[in-house]
Amino acid sequence: MSEENKTDYNVSEDGYYGEFGGAYIPEILYTNVENLKQNYRQILDSPTFQEEYHALLKDYAGRPSPLYLAGRLSEKYGCNIYLKREDLNHTGSHKINNAIGQILLAKRMGKTRIIAETGAGQHGVATATVCALMNMECIVYMGKTDVERQNLNVRKMEMLGAKVVPVTSGNMTLKDAANEAIRDWCCNPSNTHYIIGSTVGPHPYPDMVARLQSIISKEIKWQLQEKIGRNYPDYLIACVGGGSNAGGTVYEYLNDTRVKIILAEAAGDGINSGRSAATIHLGTVGIIHGARTLLMQTEDGQIEEPYSISAGLDYPGIGPMHANLARTGRSEVLAVDDREAVEAAFELTRIEGIIPALESAHALGIFPKKQFKHDDVTVVCLSGRGDKDMETYINFTKSIQ
Repeated sequence: MSEENKTDYNVSEDGYYGEFGGAYIPEILYTNVENLKQNYRQILDSPTFQEEYHALLKDYAGRPSPLYLAGRLSEKYGCNIYLKREDLNHTGSHKINNAIGQILLAKRMGKTRIIAETGAGQHGVATATVCALMNMECIVYMGKTDVERQNLNVRKMEMLGAKVVPVTSGNMTLKDAANEAIRDWCCNPSNTHYIIGSTVGPHPYPDMVARLQSIISKEIKWQLQEKIGRNYPDYLIACVGGGSNAGGTVYEYLNDTRVKIILAEAAGDGINSGRSAATIHLGTVGIIHGARTLLMQTEDGQIEEPYSISAGLDYPGIGPMHANLARTGRSEVLAVDDREAVEAAFELTRIEGIIPALESAHALGIFPKKQFKHDDVTVVCLSGRGDKDMETYINFTKSIQ
């Protein structure tokens, strides 16, 4: 922690990040969540867990992921742009880091059935993958809208042996998938572990997911030391929906104020268009999926349906860690709309030969909006690859011709 700033941005003992967090849950889930809260740190910190977890990250997921200096992109924007290549992990995104950790936790807690929610499908694929690996029953809830626009990932999950349940309530996207997963958990509390894919939900999930994703920033530290002779960048940049890749990217630097944090949230058709998922810009304090955080809601507390071209970012809330970082000014949050994200994706593809996921493209959309100095070192979390989004990219391109 730097001398000039003694604020601690990590979770408190009672599960809060400043005013955000907590565990607001139905009584039927109290025992499960309390059991998780009492045991997760002891399990995650145990030498046997750490040994098995890191062995799977290395030999199964393919870590460490490269830290790549994007030379032509750096030249265009006049700074040093490093890409943390989470897109090269097994299953194509950062989601595998958390899925491996939580399946090992579930085994140690005696659970035999796994449920998950997914939007873009990457968390669903990662969960189905580790369930196949560990021979566990797997049910994935996915909004019907997302089932249609992320059909390739649905087919992957089914091939891996998971049951994909299309959700037809609400906007039929990520929020609604999470609602159904929570209902399932309420009906099956004793044998089921809910692998939440992001830094959302009741405590201890936001902290647990951030800890499991912190492998990203742990690697950034030693990779930067090797490349530039110091272990911190000037800027960390990531997209944020629920906040898992962003949480992992900033975790080791939360209290290091030498490092500035810039997060990109999805503006959809524009912040003031009525079709947006820019929760930090538009949200007010409320409770969603078991946590007190910022969320998009009407004056009488009804959830407003979010919209983004990205299936992984159209969530009406935000993880409590990120709500606190934004509220306290520790992070700067910029809204990137659909067109800006797609243009950033095509730019990276044509300049560097890397096709990013639509979610990651929002992070890349920061550069036309923000001026950096020539010697600034920026690290962007390239959270996933764009295979799953090809149809969306093609259709968007046709629509603007």
